[in-house]
Amino acid sequence: MPHIPFSFLDLVPVLENGSIKDALKNSLCMAKKAEELGFKRFWLAEHHNMDGIACSATAVLISYIASNTKNIRIGSGGIMLPNHTPLVIAEQFGSLQEIYGNRIDLGIGRARGGNYESALLVRKERMFSDENFFEEFQSLQDFLSDKETSGVKAFPGHDTKVPLYLLGSSLYSAQMAGKKGLPYAFASHFAPKYLLDAIKLYRESFTPSEVMKKPYVMVALPSALASTQEEALFLATSSYQRSLSLFRGGSIKLKPPIAFLDMDWNSNEKISVLSMLSKMVIGEKKYAREFLFSIIDSTQADELIFTCDIYDQSKRIKSLELLSQIMQE
Repeated sequence: MPHIPFSFLDLVPVLENGSIKDALKNSLCMAKKAEELGFKRFWLAEHHNMDGIACSATAVLISYIASNTKNIRIGSGGIMLPNHTPLVIAEQFGSLQEIYGNRIDLGIGRARGGNYESALLVRKERMFSDENFFEEFQSLQDFLSDKETSGVKAFPGHDTKVPLYLLGSSLYSAQMAGKKGLPYAFASHFAPKYLLDAIKLYRESFTPSEVMKKPYVMVALPSALASTQEEALFLATSSYQRSLSLFRGGSIKLKPPIAFLDMDWNSNEKISVLSMLSKMVIGEKKYAREFLFSIIDSTQADELIFTCDIYDQSKRIKSLELLSQIMQE
């Protein structure tokens, strides 16, 4: 397997009958372990009104993780631009960079990270459109540069040049990332359908910029590794249950694993869940390595970023260790 950087994306899962406080502690534990194991970055994803995900105050959590780590890059995967004004994002991440030095990443998405009702409460005046997204992203870039936008500068933020990443699960962001000459991360951990099409469009659209001279593709993958195939499949059922509950509109708190054959889904639900998680890296080291090689071969990814929704924290750490061994061998 070619040696490429590998990173971790945490959704800060809240366990069934668990507490948010424990979820935050577990996230920090994962970050420290990821740093120890050689992961390049540790990202957190903004979500709202989701009872099983505790990373809504993303910038606050980035500060929490960064203050308790030393070298690993910490950032957002991502901040949802429709929820915030560009000036506020620039000020928050400019502050983070001033505090923690040049190890802060700012990944930006154009989804809401929640349902329509929560989006209205997060930013009431926001009317979403692709045009708004393009314009506000440009404003964010300007606030982080040495430019002056409408007589306003972001303090902190101005001229910090916090690294920007465009995130997406469709073709729009891929083309925009290419035209802007920015790195692009595809969310195949929950929406793998357009993975190859989006990467192809990004590379075809890429225009060299001050930031990058050639394309840089990050591919996000769900994961559940263990000592045996059987154990890994068993652990992965927590992710399957969460996705099933999401489709049904129920709680997405992480449930303990069950036997795969005990999954209570109909045929359509099963197809939907397995399709959503079709890029999950499941298994023991040899099988997982072969699967990862096929992903790298088909995407020519420059970096992989993993998620992991294993219920037991010690098993989650073990999965992280196995991933690190595979990626560094």
